Formats: sequence, structure tokens, C-alpha cells
Amino acid sequence: MRLEDYWGVGPKTSETLRESIGVERAVEAIEGADIRTLAEAGLSRGRAVRILRRANGAAGIETLGTRDTRDVYDELLTLASERALTAHAADRIRVLTPLSDVDEREARLDRVLAARDAWVALGDEDRDAVRAAYDAYDEAGGTDRVAVETALKLREAGLRGTAFEALDGLDDDALRAAASALGTVDDDGSVAAGTDEELDRLRARRDAVAELQAGALDVLESIRERGVRSFEEFRAAFVEYVASEADLRRGRVEAAVAADAHDEADFAATSLRHLREELDAAAVERERAVAEDLRESIETAREDVDVAVDAVSETGFTLSLGRFAAAYDLTRPRFVEDGLAVEGARNLSLSGEIQPVSYAIGTHDLGGPDPDADGPDAGGEASGTDGAVRPPSGDRVAVLTGANSGGKTTLLETLAQVVLLASMGLPVPAERADVGQFDTVVFHRRHASFNAGVLESTLKSIVPPLSTGDRTLMLVDEFEAITEPGRAADLLNGLVDLTVDRDALGVYVTHLADDLSPLPSAARIDGIFAEGLTDDLALRVDYQPRFGTVGKSTPEFIVSRLVANADDRAERSGFEALAAAVGEEAVQRTLSDAAWSAE
Repeated sequence: MRLEDYWGVGPKTSETLRESIGVERAVEAIEGADIRTLAEAGLSRGRAVRILRRANGAAGIETLGTRDTRDVYDELLTLASERALTAHAADRIRVLTPLSDVDEREARLDRVLAARDAWVALGDEDRDAVRAAYDAYDEAGGTDRVAVETALKLREAGLRGTAFEALDGLDDDALRAAASALGTVDDDGSVAAGTDEELDRLRARRDAVAELQAGALDVLESIRERGVRSFEEFRAAFVEYVASEADLRRGRVEAAVAADAHDEADFAATSLRHLREELDAAAVERERAVAEDLRESIETAREDVDVAVDAVSETGFTLSLGRFAAAYDLTRPRFVEDGLAVEGARNLSLSGEIQPVSYAIGTHDLGGPDPDADGPDAGGEASGTDGAVRPPSGDRVAVLTGANSGGKTTLLETLAQVVLLASMGLPVPAERADVGQFDTVVFHRRHASFNAGVLESTLKSIVPPLSTGDRTLMLVDEFEAITEPGRAADLLNGLVDLTVDRDALGVYVTHLADDLSPLPSAARIDGIFAEGLTDDLALRVDYQPRFGTVGKSTPEFIVSRLVANADDRAERSGFEALAAAVGEEAVQRTLSDAAWSAE
């Protein structure tokens, strides 16, 4: 395949890859989701990620309908990659894309949740051993030898079952023999130092003799300094000196000395040359024999080695996702044809104590009321026998209203997180979740730019997915922030009607509920309510939406906090004037409640 056949690889990028690593290796890197190799070849990591996402999941990328959707997607994969055991596993996680086939999603969920359970079941010592094994694997660059050693350590840690079945049938003895051989013999038969003691001794002695040969004049001088008076004495001293310096038996040196020589210098030079040649031949023969034995060990275990190499890479990837699921207490979603419903959902971007929420649009059976039955009373919440909040079922659109800083945008983002994780075959941050099939997810955050250009670009990004007739999920935040309120209400009415008309699903956040025309029967209004101030004057919000009722912004709570926190007399006077405008009695009651709570 030509490099330029891949998305994002134009002539310049193709030339960069071809000159730095060659076409074959570049193709292997793209097909193998190897971000590191592409980055080392000269591509920016961001560009490498974009190319690999398209190369390995172009259809899934089309699900991400807006920049804000893609931002949530990127944030999720960043969180997941932080739990990766290896650099390559992190790279593979970063290029995951939504899967269009539900069976593929289910299969990945099986593996990831099995990996999660296996990781949770490990003791601290075994977890440390697994991390250490993968650290060594990463540092060695994932060679065959370290992969085999890692496979043995994973088996010793007891990793078995659904996520690790590739490790189950390996022959430990064969792998240990192969591990000793791998990396010690090259294709040309060269054997690494430290592999065989006898070979190392032969090499050391040969090198010592070669060093003596290079300094033959020094050898002569050292022997003559012993006071030799005849050639026979010189010969004996030479044998003793060389045997000592090269760690050789005297007989070995005696057998190599020159039979005839013109003088002492010729004798020493010829004898050292013969000795070096003999030792070199012995080292070559030993190396050949050792290489043959090593290759035999590797070949005997070749099938197990190949399985181990693949299994260690795949296990590192799956176990990394399992660690992500364990770290955030993620659970298995249920895939349904239509609708989106969550119970006890949490936003992964938040830390600290988080209030889980339940919410739904479309038809679901998480325990909510029958879609044909009357909805809950205004301000009410449908509840099951277990006391959990049960969202209404059957509405195609929800208009979400309520307090500033009340978590409306966070709820939209939470729904986006659930849908995107489920679409990639990953568990989700909710106690229960039903997730429908969506061709496009449109998430639009509030952008406070009040001009025609922003309005036009926003409409061009969110309306086309609705117009195609595909299965679209709309999650739109405060549309009124980009145009004047009166016209924003008209546009929002139009979007709600279009969403219902195209049988899409949508949640629209707004402060303009009172300005909207009557909504279609398949739409409802929900509200989030601020309930007062805490003892330190922080806004106290019930983040669980109340179904079928308009939420209140309750500005008296905000004004109350400003009045209480004002140090300057003039500022306080100004805030007290605002208190009179929004209802002085309500402000005073709020301050009294906060003071009472603090006592």
C-alpha cells in the first residue's frame, strides 16, 4: 500500500517518512498504531495521532460531529492512556475510535471488564510485579526476549481467563530456555558476550594475545629484563610470560611457538601470531556450536515465543484499559436500539465528592414510567421501589433549565462521556446505562461570542447532522449565548421541532424556557434547583434534575453571597440595592439560613 493512500499522508509527509524510516516500516507503524515511531520519524505527535485514528477507524471518527464532541473524546482517551502500562499501550488507547458494530463493542467490553476484575483481584505484591515487568518491557523496547520474560512474570502473577487466554497454553520451561537464548545470537551467528563462559574465556585469551602481539617490542624488553643468557632461556621465559599474561596453560603456548626463527624478535612475533590464530579458530568453532544450540532452543519454543510476544502486547493494552475501568469504577452499559438513559452517572472530569445523577431521553426501561402514561407532577421525580430516581421514558427532547453553576453543562458532558465510551466498547461512569445507536453525536458547549459569525458557524456545525436523517444525538448548551435572547428562543424552538421531526434525540440547555413557544408532545422541560447557601456561603445545588418542571436561577442566592462577602461599604450598598431588586426578604432569609447552618 502506498503511504499517500492513508488519510493525512500527503507528498511532504510521505517523503519525510520514506527518507527517515522507509516505506515498509512506516506502513507497519501506521497499521500498528505506533505513534512513537512516527514521531521519531519527524511527525508531530498530534499529526501522528490524527493519521492513525483515521487509518484504524475512519468510520468511527465521523461519529464525532463537532469540535466539542472531539474535545470530550480526546479528554477521555487522555484519562484512559494515563493508566497505560506501556508506551505502546498508551499509543493504542489514544487512537481508539467508536466502533460501528455492536458485537465488536460487546467483545471489547468482555475483555476490558475481565481485565478489570483480574487487576482488582491481584494483591499488592502481584500488581507491583506486573508493573515492574511492563516497565522492563518498555525500557528494553519490547524485544522478543523481554516479551518472553514478561509473559513468564504475568503467568507467575496468576493472570488467566477471558482477557488473558493467550497466556494459558504456554510452556514455561520452553519459554525459559528461549529467554536465555533470545537476544544472544544474531542472524549472522554472532553470540553475545556473557552467553557462554567457555566462549568468553577463549575470546578474552585471544584478545590478550592480540594485545601482546601488537606490543611485541615491549614483550621482548620484558623478557630480556629477566636476564636470559641464551635462546633456550629466552624461549622458556617467553612461554612463561605469555602463559601468565594471557591466562593460558604453558602447554598451549609451547604448542604454538615457532619451530625456527632468525632471531628473538622473529621468534616472538611468529609465535604470538600462531597462538592468536589458534585461539581465534577455537573461539570461532565454539561460537558456532553455541549459536547452533541457541537457535535450536529458540526454534523448539518458536510457537510459544510468537504467542508470548503477541500476548504480552495485547495483554498490556487490555490490562491498561482494565486499570482505567477500575480506577474510575466504570460499569458495563447495555446497548439498545434507541434512547439514552443513565442511573447514578458521574462526570470523569470532576474530582472530590460528586453527586451522581440519573437522566434519560428516548424510550428506556431503567424503571421509569410507561411512555404512554402521564408524566410526574411538576417538580417531581419518578422513583422506583429502591428509591432511585427513574427518569421519564419516551420523550425525544428534553429542555434543561435551572440555576447558574447548577451542573447543566456538566450533565451534557456526562451524557457525551457515557455515549462515547460505550461506542468504543469501554465501560461507563454510571451505575446503569442504556445507550442507543448513534451515527453522530453533536455536543456544543456554550461559547460567549455574541456575533453573526459565531451564530452562522454554530448552525453550520449542529444543523446538518439533524438534516441527514441519521441517528443523531444533540447535546446543546445555552444556544442564547451567541445571539439576542428573543431570536435565540425562536431558533431553539426550531431546533427542538427539527429534532423531534427527524426522530433524533436531544438535550438543550437554556435560560429561556419562559420564552419558548409550546413544545411538541415528544419534548419535556426539566429543571435543576439551587437550594441555598452552605455555611461558608457556597451555592448549595441539587444536581439531580427534576423532571417536568422549569428550574430557577435563584439570583437571590448569588446576591446574598455578594452582600455577605462585601468588605467595602460602597460595594455592600450596591449589592444591597440589587437585593432589593430581586427580593430583599428572600436575600435576608438566605443569609439567615446560612448563618443558622453555621452555628
